[in-house]
Amino acid sequence: MTPSAATRRASLALLLACAGTFLSFLDATVTNLAVPPIADDFDVPLTTVSWVATAYVIPFAALLAPAGPLADAVGRARLFLIGVAVFTASSLLIAVAPALPVLLGARAVQGLAAALLVPASLGLVLAEIPAERRRAAIGTWSAAGALAAAAGPAVGGVMVEALDWRALFCLNLPVGCWVLIAGRKLPTGESRTGESRTGEGPDLVGGLLLALCVGSAVYGLTQGPDHGWTSAHVSAASGVAVLSGAATVLRALRHPRPALRLDLFRSRPFAVASGASLAYGAALFATMLLGVLFMTDAWNYSALEAGLAMSPAALVTAAVGIGIGRLPVAIAPRTMVAGGSVLVAASTAVLALLIDTEPRFWTLWLPTGTVMGVGVGMATVGISSAAALSVVPRHFAAATGMVMAARQVGGGLGIAATAVIVAEVPGTGAEPYAAVYWFATAVSLAAAVGGLALRVAPPPLPRPASPAAARPLEGDRR
Repeated sequence: MTPSAATRRASLALLLACAGTFLSFLDATVTNLAVPPIADDFDVPLTTVSWVATAYVIPFAALLAPAGPLADAVGRARLFLIGVAVFTASSLLIAVAPALPVLLGARAVQGLAAALLVPASLGLVLAEIPAERRRAAIGTWSAAGALAAAAGPAVGGVMVEALDWRALFCLNLPVGCWVLIAGRKLPTGESRTGESRTGEGPDLVGGLLLALCVGSAVYGLTQGPDHGWTSAHVSAASGVAVLSGAATVLRALRHPRPALRLDLFRSRPFAVASGASLAYGAALFATMLLGVLFMTDAWNYSALEAGLAMSPAALVTAAVGIGIGRLPVAIAPRTMVAGGSVLVAASTAVLALLIDTEPRFWTLWLPTGTVMGVGVGMATVGISSAAALSVVPRHFAAATGMVMAARQVGGGLGIAATAVIVAEVPGTGAEPYAAVYWFATAVSLAAAVGGLALRVAPPPLPRPASPAAARPLEGDRR
């Protein structure tokens, strides 16, 4: 292959990976503002329809881990395109769902598809792009996911206000179709490690057990305020979470290709990055959901106004993620994770101290949102970089899947904690919301401490590529 053809293929891989990742993370948050109209449409209580979000997050979180080794085994490009195809088809089914059970089932399938395509996307990019360009590629890819996660409420508000909740899922159709058409140029048979020939496939049963563990934990947390923390509902959910979690670990110790790659945790930087990702996800998802709830409830913003108010932070997040990868000086993952998490903690602490029922968009929300966007962008790139740099190239997708799974698990727990805190903290004004911001401050500081413990060298700066450097992963392509 000529150098120009290799460059074009690498650019295409990065573009498609960013598009797929954007869709998957957008759908993790875009439904927040659609929950009330979905409840009205199907005539069900809000507590029931809230599973529209949970049904996506749980399989997404649990199956990210086994999807990483699966991508390494069967081919990153192949699994990426399969994930995009299933994601697009399930989006169409959600948009035309005649009943809530159909919608929830399709959302679960959509979460599964997102779990397939996300780790495969970064593994594909890292396999196609030369080492000297990976720093910029990781920044761009991370920015796509961060922008999607932060822009979800804005997109949701605009679409729900202007059209209908079903239009949210129609957004996925043209993008998904374009990725599938353009993705035919990707080498679906090259980015394999060959590990699928050595024995059993990835442990999907372990992934299901992990999903049961996470789902039970979230269910138990959300049922506590209504049924009591010592009720049969909470006790049963807690028992199932403990047993399924223990079963997942046992399978990880015995299965040749487990859902949880415990062997990766022998790398201290990877273990620390995973812990930081868990705490970071809890803070990120809690603040995204809380911002929408606070503005629509306490400030009486419309869905459109609340969505647009979330947009500046999303734009800053994307700009920081892209900009970090293009800086002339490499920034160590430790600095990005610790510094970014401290900025997020500072922002949420200011909100916890100063928010009240009087709208203060220009003097409070916009400045703190801007700082938070910088912090989220830094932390996202730092965690992704630390995970990728702490393992050998043939484990890129597996490491990505594990760290992303930690973030989503943290996100699910953060959403559940938000619901519990708002329900349990007394007060009719801003007190319950301030308590959630204090929670976000605490977990962000925990992520910052984890960042300080990272010991990973920064990615290499761009330099003239030698013939050997241009194909660093040739040994992995069989």
